[in-house]
Amino acid sequence: MGGGALQLAGLAAALGGWAGALAAAALPQWRQSSYAGDAIITAVGLYEGLWMSCAAQSTGQLQCRLHDSLLSLDAHIQTSRALMVVSLLLGFFGLIVSVVGMKCTKVGEDDPVTKGRVAIAGGILFILSGLCTLAAVSSYAARVTYEFFSPSTPVNARYEFGSALFVGWAAAGLASLGGSLLCCSCPAGERRPQQRYRHSQPSTAREYV
Repeated sequence: MGGGALQLAGLAAALGGWAGALAAAALPQWRQSSYAGDAIITAVGLYEGLWMSCAAQSTGQLQCRLHDSLLSLDAHIQTSRALMVVSLLLGFFGLIVSVVGMKCTKVGEDDPVTKGRVAIAGGILFILSGLCTLAAVSSYAARVTYEFFSPSTPVNARYEFGSALFVGWAAAGLASLGGSLLCCSCPAGERRPQQRYRHSQPSTAREYV
């Protein structure tokens, strides 16, 4: 696969990862109520996310409420919020930098060495974005797991993994894969400044017979 095709594949994967991270951050299903207990509840499902909590009623209605206060939230929610915001910002700037550094764009085409370095910088930003997303969803999942198996948590108040966590894991993988492809898209010869060889000048001395 040529360098240009590799860049397009990397950008497509990274863009999909960034869109997935945006969807995961917005979804309220970071954790959902578990039916491990046998108590009867009126709501079909309880969901909690980074920004709101929702209740799906048996009538089909979905009622959501934004979290009232930032400072009153648990530490793991605040941490996941911050990591997801940083991830989205890194992915946004990575998208801009990668487009500038791609071979198919006209920006800076007179200097292919610098253009290749810009593409690599965009790939690094996408990798960092994927790592932030991975850290956010993994830390949140670890907290859900701890509370689920904690003896102090009532059986009917336990939560399980929501769909947003799986979306976040997939997004982290795509962003990291896309960033890696962008970093590998430039051959080694293009990463180093081209060496200029001095051609020997022909001797101006003439032999006279």
